[in-house]
Amino acid sequence: MTTKRLVLTFLTLLTTLIVGLALLNSWHQPQIQTQLELYQTNLVLQASDWSPLATPQAPQASELERSPEAESAATALRSQHVLLGESLLGADPVAAAITQYQKVRESAQVTLERAEPQAREAAQAAKLAMQTQQFIAELDLHLGLLEAVQGDTATAIATWEQVIQQAAHLKPETVQMAQVLRGLWQVPPQLLPDADLRLQSLNGWFRYQALHRLYELQQRPDSLANLEQMQQQAAQRSLLRLTIVNGIPILGLLVGSSLLIFLVVQQWLHGKEALLARNDDQVWSTPWDGETIWQVLVLFFLGQFVAGQIILPILLQTLGIKPANFSSLGQALYYLVVYALLIAVGLGAVYFSIRPFLPLPPQWFPLRWRGNWIGWGVGGYLVALPLVILVSLVNQRLWQGQGGSNPLLSTILASQDWWALLCFFITASIAAPLFEEFLFRGFLLASLTPLVSVNGAIAVSALVFAVAHLSLSEVLPLFVLGLVLGVVYTRSRNLLAPMLLHGLWNSGTLVSLVILGSSHS
Repeated sequence: MTTKRLVLTFLTLLTTLIVGLALLNSWHQPQIQTQLELYQTNLVLQASDWSPLATPQAPQASELERSPEAESAATALRSQHVLLGESLLGADPVAAAITQYQKVRESAQVTLERAEPQAREAAQAAKLAMQTQQFIAELDLHLGLLEAVQGDTATAIATWEQVIQQAAHLKPETVQMAQVLRGLWQVPPQLLPDADLRLQSLNGWFRYQALHRLYELQQRPDSLANLEQMQQQAAQRSLLRLTIVNGIPILGLLVGSSLLIFLVVQQWLHGKEALLARNDDQVWSTPWDGETIWQVLVLFFLGQFVAGQIILPILLQTLGIKPANFSSLGQALYYLVVYALLIAVGLGAVYFSIRPFLPLPPQWFPLRWRGNWIGWGVGGYLVALPLVILVSLVNQRLWQGQGGSNPLLSTILASQDWWALLCFFITASIAAPLFEEFLFRGFLLASLTPLVSVNGAIAVSALVFAVAHLSLSEVLPLFVLGLVLGVVYTRSRNLLAPMLLHGLWNSGTLVSLVILGSSHS
């Protein structure tokens, strides 16, 4: 064995250890999907208070004023509202929300039970345990309100009592909120002096329900009327957001499923003449061997770790910069700079490894503006929708809300700064698709085709692409997305096609995060 292979073997073992530990660490982290489900649940609750849905009675009018035509129109309108409400919101949004909150709470409790035994020895585990305990308490605040609105006052008060009993481990404002809510629903009610001010920190539907109860007890009809008006406006906005978040993906899902069925049937009927059979057996003329591929991957993964986990933290510490204190725009710029650094590492690994083989044949890294790359990119996106959604549903059952997620997603969800969102868009929808498709499809997939079949190269590159995101819960959905990206590239022979698909995918995710995040107020 040559010295180079000995070094590569050692670096491979080191890289495998680093990647394995990162994946193992993500096992105990909550998924962003859990947070998204809560945000969407809250959006449904807010939209359910839109008056035509919540109170589908006919408009107020005397019996003499109601003509048969008006009565018929009112009946039709009520039917439309009921159908719209049930299709978007479900038959009983509050009951569904209780189920969702209980599900998330159970998942958080599992995380807490895993972290607590290590909390005394590991600072990171202790921090995770504290954060999870606080998160569970905040869930209980909302869960108690849901129970109270459902009429189960005794259970609601017991839920808030649990929060109060854990006062030593929670933020003071969380405990004080539990005391305010308990006072509103206990018999006789106990209205704390600062109740109005404290309830303002609740979000959306929960704030409305708590303030409605307070104003009723205080007999403040003017405040109630203003509250109702504000809630109707918020409910209308929520209904629009819900239509965008759910309606557009459902439409894409239907179109994508139809397109997928068409492609499968065409493949069965036409064989080698079908769209999916195009270029499916044509390999790239590769001037390097498997050792070069091996070297690029090792340098890429190890370089990412060294640059992102060692060099950058040391540099920030030397300069006295703390990313945790950044504003929303500061965090967005920070992520953009970090990703630019990782791109430099990846491009450097590829260039260093293939430099002896330059110049490359024209089939390598093709970016041709002519051709049907837009059709392949958009079509691939539509086909990916039903496949990834189906796999994600299975994945959710498998991981039960654990397995980690890209931390960038949570940051985007919490951001409402449009300049910050622009930076996130540049990072996620432009920089990431360009670089990742260059590396995983342009280099890795093409390099593997002389060693394995084209379909085998698609599968291997998709797996490496999924693992590179370092979150266990994302491996399966990203693997499926990687398969579609690989098929699109090998059939179109144009890197612009998977880049477009990847950009559309990340942009769709970004839009959903922005809409859900904007509704959490």
